[in-house]
Amino acid sequence: MNSNDLKRILLIEDDAKDVTLTLDAMKQYQLANDVMVTRDGEEGLDYLFRRGKFSGRTNGDPAVVLLDLKMPKVDGIEVLREMKAEAKLKTIPIVILTSSRESRDLDECYKLGVNAYVVKPVKFLDFIEAVKGLAVFWAIINEPPSSTLKKK
Repeated sequence: MNSNDLKRILLIEDDAKDVTLTLDAMKQYQLANDVMVTRDGEEGLDYLFRRGKFSGRTNGDPAVVLLDLKMPKVDGIEVLREMKAEAKLKTIPIVILTSSRESRDLDECYKLGVNAYVVKPVKFLDFIEAVKGLAVFWAIINEPPSSTLKKK
């Protein structure tokens, strides 16, 4: 696959180990060259809304957001809420990738319009396979909204 054909993935994750595992899994499918990583919900929102250090960002929006729930500053549910409230962002697919099995988190995410809710597998190989499957579907197979396409 040509790297110009890849769709951008935004990973909003505060756990450095999970970031590394996720990027390693994507590298196995040669997807990691188009992943933007932000380390908490506030930084993720800054990226999406082109604020702060991302105010000069000119590329299109991500084709999918992989979002952790339990993060400092701004949690994943608030990121989801703000994205779905913004007309320019609400069509971007959001996949919750979390360790939370709490039914209230699951229910709240679906009420807010999440596209998928994936509980991070505990076993290393299971985690790698889950991320690869997500990346292949959302970055290759799924057709994203036109707002996510790269601007030339």
